[in-house]
Amino acid sequence: MDTMGRHVIAELWGCNVEKLNNMILIEQIFVDAALESGAEVREVAFHKFAPQGVSGVVIISESHLTIHSFPEHGYASIDVFTCGDLDPNIAADHITESLEATTSEVIEIPRGMGPIKVGKSKVKAL
Repeated sequence: MDTMGRHVIAELWGCNVEKLNNMILIEQIFVDAALESGAEVREVAFHKFAPQGVSGVVIISESHLTIHSFPEHGYASIDVFTCGDLDPNIAADHITESLEATTSEVIEIPRGMGPIKVGKSKVKAL
């Protein structure tokens, strides 16, 4: 299947609340996830909200990784979009494990193939 890229969207539940509220740690987790997948990191921008929560993006040559965390719910929404031969699941799995999620719901969407049909997601109790 020829695609321009692969986009993983993940809902992470039961995450470590302290980690979800630690901007510096989340930034490092995301940079490490990008590097582990073989991506080339270009820019990093993260923001800590008051009283809680973190949003951020790691721009990679191959596209991006993003997060919005909701510590009050033990929840994080992440997405990892990679172009070329990189597997976005490598980065998504690293993030999921690092945030200690107990449940994840993951959808992978091929990008650049024209109209898409989003199927059922995979739910994993971790």
